[in-house]
Amino acid sequence: MSYKLGKRSLERLEGVDERMQSVVRYAISVTKQDFSVICGLRTIEEQRALVAKGASQTMKSKHLDGLAVDLMAYVDGQGGRWELNLYDEIADAMAEGARAVDVGVVWGAAWTVPNIAYWQGSMEGAMNDYIDTRRGQGRRPFIDAPHFELVV
Repeated sequence: MSYKLGKRSLERLEGVDERMQSVVRYAISVTKQDFSVICGLRTIEEQRALVAKGASQTMKSKHLDGLAVDLMAYVDGQGGRWELNLYDEIADAMAEGARAVDVGVVWGAAWTVPNIAYWQGSMEGAMNDYIDTRRGQGRRPFIDAPHFELVV
């Protein structure tokens, strides 16, 4: 099945770096998992509010520069879903898009992978590698599966 971005997703891509827009547009055309864009460019005020409520961990978010997007999975036209396995599929499509556009992309569920375009294997494997690395360091993994950012 082929998916496409809706009007709201396209509006949320406004102000986002053209390279990331191209990756997202490519990914929606090849994904096995439907998704929408829930966040692109953010204002400093929006970022401050997200940090204050714990939804973001930094004031240096790449959303502030239009270099990041957050995507949400949808199943059978129902509301947004959060199960990690759905985001593995989206990340696989984003990695394919990054290769097609020839840009680097980092996924928020695999922070130790410097560019998902060059990861050998599935994005589920990339996420598991990140989790194992963090646990091996005695640290808790920070999984932000909807988040993708350009490598700049």
